[in-house]
Amino acid sequence: MIRKHIPNFITCLNIVSGSIAVFLAIKGELSLAVIFIFAAAVFDFFDGMAARLLNAYSPVGKELDSLADMISFGLAPGMLMMVMLEYSLFGVNVRAESFASLSFGEIICISAALLIPVTSALRLAKFNIDTRQTSSFIGLPTPANAIFIAALALIVEHGHYEIIDAFLVHPAFLVIITIGMSLLLVSELPMFSLKFKNLSWKENQVRFIFLGISAAFILAFTIYGIALAILIFILISFILKLTK
Repeated sequence: MIRKHIPNFITCLNIVSGSIAVFLAIKGELSLAVIFIFAAAVFDFFDGMAARLLNAYSPVGKELDSLADMISFGLAPGMLMMVMLEYSLFGVNVRAESFASLSFGEIICISAALLIPVTSALRLAKFNIDTRQTSSFIGLPTPANAIFIAALALIVEHGHYEIIDAFLVHPAFLVIITIGMSLLLVSELPMFSLKFKNLSWKENQVRFIFLGISAAFILAFTIYGIALAILIFILISFILKLTK
């Protein structure tokens, strides 16, 4: 009976990775936090695959998966964004001396990042009771949002396009991105899933096109390409919505 517990064990690795990412983000170790968010995304992919291959579905597994995603793809990217907003206000790798030293405007700016865990929680709660989301998504999936924010964090620490980087780390841009992505999380926009039932071109044309474009962007623009890939995912979803 060990087999039925394997998917939940993998989900627990997601929780561990997300928790470490939260800790590292608070410490200002953005790149290391991103690594653990990506690790959580890998575990999130394989727990579902393991459940399908082993036919080990369970109500507990479904709820555990959502709780894990809340930590790894809700709280962790929220903490990343809080630190990025702090850096954008005081300079890269510079932290405020204390919370009490912040002005009211700075507190509001940094606290805007809390929209991410709040809307992620709403998104995950909605997913659990929404019967429309069996083969596709309604609203931006939390892992996609987390990967986008993680890519921004990598750009903050390792970006090499000076003009673009200055724009991306501006407080106004980060706040706008936070609000925009949070709204997409709880939106009614249909978004395609990357789950393949088979390798048929006809049935997976959109998925293949997206993966091809994403791979090209990542190869050409490295960390910038990761963020662009998520934007392409959103854009394709908008186009599919308009053409239906």
